[in-house]
Amino acid sequence: MATFKIAIIGAGSIGFTKKLFTDILAVPELRDIEVALTDLSARNLDMIKAILDRIVEVNHLPTKVTATTDRLQALDGARYIISCVRVGGLEAYADDIRIPLKYGVDQCVGDTICAGGILYGQRNIPVILDFCKDIRAVAEPGAKFLNYANPMAMNTWAAIEYGKVDTVGLCHGVQHGAEQIAEILGAAEGELDYICSGINHQTWFTDVRLKGRRIGKDELVAAFEAHPVFSQQEKLRIDVLKRFGVYSTESNGHLSEYLPWYRKRPEEISRWIDMSDWIHGETGGYLRHSTETRNWFETEFPQFLEAAGKPLDHKKRSNEHASHILEALETGRVYRGHFNVKNSGVITNLPADAIIESPGFVDRFGINMVAGITLPEACAATCLSSINVQRMSVHAAVTGDLDLLKLAVLHDPLVGAICTPEEVWQMVDEMVVAQSQWLPQYAHAIDGARERLSRATVKTRDWAGAARRQVRSLDELRAERQAARAAG
Repeated sequence: MATFKIAIIGAGSIGFTKKLFTDILAVPELRDIEVALTDLSARNLDMIKAILDRIVEVNHLPTKVTATTDRLQALDGARYIISCVRVGGLEAYADDIRIPLKYGVDQCVGDTICAGGILYGQRNIPVILDFCKDIRAVAEPGAKFLNYANPMAMNTWAAIEYGKVDTVGLCHGVQHGAEQIAEILGAAEGELDYICSGINHQTWFTDVRLKGRRIGKDELVAAFEAHPVFSQQEKLRIDVLKRFGVYSTESNGHLSEYLPWYRKRPEEISRWIDMSDWIHGETGGYLRHSTETRNWFETEFPQFLEAAGKPLDHKKRSNEHASHILEALETGRVYRGHFNVKNSGVITNLPADAIIESPGFVDRFGINMVAGITLPEACAATCLSSINVQRMSVHAAVTGDLDLLKLAVLHDPLVGAICTPEEVWQMVDEMVVAQSQWLPQYAHAIDGARERLSRATVKTRDWAGAARRQVRSLDELRAERQAARAAG
């Protein structure tokens, strides 16, 4: 009989679910468990279950894998719940990017704050609270909720403050930033140590050490500017490093959305972004990438299944936090990572109610955060601007207060640098009408928003953005991949 149960909500995200699963199986004490998969798509569930069953069979493991579209059934008796959902899918996400662009708000990702991230939170938070209600009803007492879904801070804030569930938010931005720093400094595995603190997607490397030696701003700047790739791809991050004195965890494209100075004028945007990959600042880059790759798991399913038939290399474990947290809680082996939790004084110059991302240690006593961290003043100021937007956005999502939602968008740093209040009010009306099927808390306000739009006076425009690649069809992508295979 399985020792405990893990439920994964949104398990139809096949590649990520497979990564989480194989990470967990890398821990011997975590193999005799049940992993319950749940998703709205029965087809995706069938595919991911076939892949995971194959892994279990080939490696002769006692792990039990179940799959159901009935969320309550999956959560029943679960000790840990992992969420990686995207409410509204790409249909709603396209509006997060397309509608603000008509008002001049040019986003690369739009899933954290900015107009797109705020509306993303409005869709996700009611669903997150439904998850929490089910967890309280049927999961194991004291169950822990591990949230991977964006907008990370808003979702985690809602789950803790309103869902009343023990929740931690998990992201991999810190790990990716650390990998860059290790590369530019030529650090071997285990030689780089760092403290990173702030809020999700605005976390700052406040202390970087190579083999115990403190690395200062000037040395980091010189190393980044000497790197043949990062010097081109991370121009904005390097400029922020020069001005703030510390490096940001977040990608060039993401960071450009949170700091209004770089993305508010079309003629300026191209100075700071790089088009070699979407993540470096392309207009709607993540939407294009997601649209083009959304069905690869279907066309590549035989390859996924074939790969699942090979013995696991348990030494190949990703740097995603989830399996390490589970290992620490279940075995007592200490794990150090960076976690999204309620501040409560951990970072001295950020509000107590904010969701921070900061260092912590996990063992059988739980997640224990390193307290007494003070951010550099510029970093704290930048974080505070986003925290104020997040707080209003969460409260608007819970109460269905459309006026508060508009105020949240108005106070977003990038939106506020571009739009007038009249433009913000009309843009939010347009977004809630377009996404009304995923916004039950605003049902009472949709007719009014629609009526206001019918007599709208603010002129919008069809603008492709500062730098955008054309979205390619799945057939075009298949042809490209086939040509690449034939050539190589």
